[in-house]
Amino acid sequence: MYINSDYVVIKALEDGVSVIGLTRGADTRFHHSEKLDKGEVLIAQFTEHTSAIKIRGKAHIQTRHGEIESDGKK
Repeated sequence: MYINSDYVVIKALEDGVSVIGLTRGADTRFHHSEKLDKGEVLIAQFTEHTSAIKIRGKAHIQTRHGEIESDGKK
């Protein structure tokens, strides 16, 4: 169990924000994806399987290291 693993809070600021979990290991691969509509919030956790999270679309992202907004679709 990964109780002490970092969490990421992602709030969609537009419809259709994609959140993609990427695997650990020699080959980085997609292993999970979610689509969020405006106002929806996803709380994600880094685990033994998830080493990176990719976000497409305009979203507000909070981590213990700070906050950032991703750019929207152009």
